[in-house]
Amino acid sequence: MENIHPALQSLSRRSLLKIGGGFGAIGLAAALAGDGQVSAATSAAASNPLAPKAGHFPGKIKRLIFLFMNGGPSHVDSFDPKPELTRRHGEKLPDSFVGKNTRRRDGKLLQSPFPWSQYGESGIEVSDLFPHLAARIDKLCVLRSMWSDNPNHEPGLLLMNTGNMQPIRPSMGSWLTYALGSENQNLPGYIVLCPGKPVVGPYLWSNSFLPGVHQGTQINPKNTDPKAMIRDVNNRWQSQVAQREQLDLLQALNQQHLDQREKDANLEARIASLEMAYRMQGEAQEAFDLGRETAETRKRYGEGEFANSCLLARRLSERGVRVVQCYYGNGQPWDDHGDIKNHAKHALASDQPIAALLDDLQARGLWDETLVIWGGEFGRTPMTEGEKGRDHHAMGFSMWLAGGGVKGGYVHGATDDLGFAAIDKPMHVYDLHATILHLLGLNHEKLTFRFSGRDIRLTDVHGHVVHDILT
Repeated sequence: MENIHPALQSLSRRSLLKIGGGFGAIGLAAALAGDGQVSAATSAAASNPLAPKAGHFPGKIKRLIFLFMNGGPSHVDSFDPKPELTRRHGEKLPDSFVGKNTRRRDGKLLQSPFPWSQYGESGIEVSDLFPHLAARIDKLCVLRSMWSDNPNHEPGLLLMNTGNMQPIRPSMGSWLTYALGSENQNLPGYIVLCPGKPVVGPYLWSNSFLPGVHQGTQINPKNTDPKAMIRDVNNRWQSQVAQREQLDLLQALNQQHLDQREKDANLEARIASLEMAYRMQGEAQEAFDLGRETAETRKRYGEGEFANSCLLARRLSERGVRVVQCYYGNGQPWDDHGDIKNHAKHALASDQPIAALLDDLQARGLWDETLVIWGGEFGRTPMTEGEKGRDHHAMGFSMWLAGGGVKGGYVHGATDDLGFAAIDKPMHVYDLHATILHLLGLNHEKLTFRFSGRDIRLTDVHGHVVHDILT
């Protein structure tokens, strides 16, 4: 012990709690409480940044699953039927539409190549792209009047995920864990299941100026072996006692280092990450082990990366993770400029696992506490790009919600007869964010963080809660 700083020579785990400020001691308090070495009251008294917190008012839901369709799925080929496109197929876009906020002003009107039918007691029309979801349409709240500010991937993705078209703001998932914490202290509060790198990449789940503990944790769902999915989150070489003592010493050194630097946010985040990694050893391997599911369950979800993501989303949600975001595919798979019929491939890979996820949430008593969101960064044009493709389009598109607090078998708003612009009850991305926060018990105007001389929020200075879709 002669080479250790004198102030650290006699430190025990209990004394670390007394001298340590910042996130290192917070994480240590939670870990020791789990070991029965400090009281629950002591742990709760520590200001753990991921400890569950109350919202501004009682929320209708506790957690969020965002099924993100990278690239922008076509609304006029999925959840927004347009008979007028069939009648006017091959015609030029009317002059009255030229000059509006769209990247494409040429091209001819293109009918959907997919048949449409009415489903459920609600009689909502869905294309044949999504037969499994169509059979569950009475569970969905379809938003047909979504609109955004920019028909390009980077700003569209950033706006949908962070509320700003530049990579300078925290993601929605980071805001939610900052405001509400998480119900499970042994897993990250915000997990991103993404098989590769979408356009913009980690900025989409960034914490930005919020404390680093609120950044999304990216997991690649491609490999179903939990040891490969979350590598090195296990302890093969030391006893638990020895590892805890080693980490205690490391955290004490880190805390001393932090005290000398007047609250370094990056260092605090690193200290917190070490404690989270320690606690994950006890639960992460089990939570990510899809081999624990029955063969019948795996068959219901189907095969592939996105099927794994949906099943993991259910497992993580039932273990109390606040926010799970599932990205479909790598890059921009729904970005079908060349041939819109390629949507059939993506729908085939996503329709069945999403339906299984919805069924499981309901069967396992999670439905009323969970909100599921489906959609991309924008929709696609009603006119062609080339001969058979569709370009990006932000003036009007569709998303859907399901689960606690929203109406099932309900359609909100409408686009015009061609599917070009949202004209009835238009719902901007900021309105969607405000409504999601409301369902979680948060007032979007009061959820702020002081940065760069002003109070900043997810919805900036915009957004209205859309009460029409709420139960």
